[in-house]
Amino acid sequence: MDDETAEIELLEQNLNKTRQISQRMTTILSSLDGRLIKLEKSILPLYTSTQVLTRRGNNIEAALQKIYEVASSQEGSAAEEALILRGPQPDQLGAYQDALERLNASIAFKAQDRDSGARENARLVESGAKKLAQMFTKLVAEGSSGTPPASTDFELSTFSPSLMADLKPLVAFLRTLPLPSTHPSHPAAPAILSTLKEAQNGYADMRGNWSKKCLEAYGRRVVERAETMEGVPAGRELGKWIENLLEVAESEYNLLNELSPLQNPSLLATTFATLLNPIIRLYNDTMSSLSSLIKRSLHKYTFLALSSYSALASHQASWDSLITRRADRSANELRDGLNSLRGVCLRSFPEFLADLKLAALGKGGELGTGLADFTVSTVRYMEQIVQVQDGVGSSLVALGDGNWKMGEGMRAAANKGPKLGEGSEHILIEHYIYDVVNTTIGSLQTLSRSERIPAFGSVFLLNNISYLRTYLLRPRAPLFALLSRPTQDVITSSFRTAKAGYFDSNFSPLIQVLADDKDSKGGKAAMKEKFVRFFDLLEEVKERHKMAKVLEGDDEDDAREMLMEEAVKLVVPSLQRFTQKTKEKEFSKNPSKYIKMSPEEVETQIRSLY
Repeated sequence: MDDETAEIELLEQNLNKTRQISQRMTTILSSLDGRLIKLEKSILPLYTSTQVLTRRGNNIEAALQKIYEVASSQEGSAAEEALILRGPQPDQLGAYQDALERLNASIAFKAQDRDSGARENARLVESGAKKLAQMFTKLVAEGSSGTPPASTDFELSTFSPSLMADLKPLVAFLRTLPLPSTHPSHPAAPAILSTLKEAQNGYADMRGNWSKKCLEAYGRRVVERAETMEGVPAGRELGKWIENLLEVAESEYNLLNELSPLQNPSLLATTFATLLNPIIRLYNDTMSSLSSLIKRSLHKYTFLALSSYSALASHQASWDSLITRRADRSANELRDGLNSLRGVCLRSFPEFLADLKLAALGKGGELGTGLADFTVSTVRYMEQIVQVQDGVGSSLVALGDGNWKMGEGMRAAANKGPKLGEGSEHILIEHYIYDVVNTTIGSLQTLSRSERIPAFGSVFLLNNISYLRTYLLRPRAPLFALLSRPTQDVITSSFRTAKAGYFDSNFSPLIQVLADDKDSKGGKAAMKEKFVRFFDLLEEVKERHKMAKVLEGDDEDDAREMLMEEAVKLVVPSLQRFTQKTKEKEFSKNPSKYIKMSPEEVETQIRSLY
């Protein structure tokens, strides 16, 4: 008990001490709280002032940072402005493009900002576009000037690879510049569009005049050579020149698509029309000069007209394809040239026949026995038709079957059958050649009859008809395919008639003098007279053949051989029979006085004529 009481007392003492300590701590804390309240009241004004100062410091620091940024930006803008106003340099094109792109980006991000800075950026972009366009024009001018190649064969002159390497990236960037269609809110877009249009028009003008300059010398050469060379090759040279012209135009169209800053289809068509204008003017001038040359002497330049017509017609499809790419598609200059040439070609056919008819009137002098000029020219004329069948056939279709005979009307066969049009060109050529051959033969026959000495007239006719037969009826000749059966028949028949006339006027008198005379008693005196007359006539034939060569030329060897054999067979057998008859009657004591040559010797003499 005493122990427990002692512990209780001890606990009470400790509890009292704890209570005393707690009261003391409470008193201390209360005193501290009061002091803190006083301290807070005294510090609060200082804290408030410190916050204001801190905010002001932050503001000052932010303002300084902004000033630094503006200063830096002004320095960059000044550098970019200097770069842009100086213009692009070949080795700094990338930097120039980057500067313009930054300005465009700045304008795009501040599209609503209309302050002086935005206007200044737009002005710089416009200036940069103009500088780039000037560089583009300068490069194009560099590739479109100088002296064109002067070789005899045309060479297509375009941009060099190094020039194309400079142009391609430049054009690629020009196409990215802001335009009203792509950047409607960009302040510089309208001005840039105007600048690029001007540059594109300048491109078309320079390339068109350069192309004309390259083609001009060759066009002039075509006209000059046409006056001196054969018509068919001259027309083909024109066709080759037209082909070169189309090649140039095609090449320039492809270049325009590759290098034009503006790719709008309608604008491209307008630009291409501008580019073509100088080339078209050159074509018109060349065709005008050629037409004037042909019209000055249609007879001389007939095949120049026909060959040119064929050459142009062969390029009509290519020309049509080309002009559909330009803005004005109503004009077709090549078709106009074709129509003009066709009118000249249509005149040439009746005029040629009229010239053949006039040839029958002769020139008022001696006819001679050689080849008439119009015989040779007619054969040459028909041989040239083979080389320009397309042009001749097309022209005859337009003229109409038989209308080349002028006032004589259309052929009866054509009136009875269906009208010959497209697809019947070959038949029309056959008809025309028939009329040419028939008219030529008619004129030859008229001239031969006008000769005062019929024997010379017969030689003239035989020589000319044989020439026609030799050169027209050769199966392997290209012209043979254009000779209808009636044409071949009229040539063969005329040759037989001419040959019969030749024999009749030269050798028939020899035969006739040896023939039995019904009115004569056939005495010795008559026989002597016949021999004298025979050899006198033979001498005349020999003298005549010395002056009048029959079937001259290597091409007439076969015909001359045939003619010689027929002459021998015609004369020698009659002489042999008459000689034998006189020997039986012993008409003279000295037969050699009258029989100057034996039949064999006469045969030799006849063969020597050829």
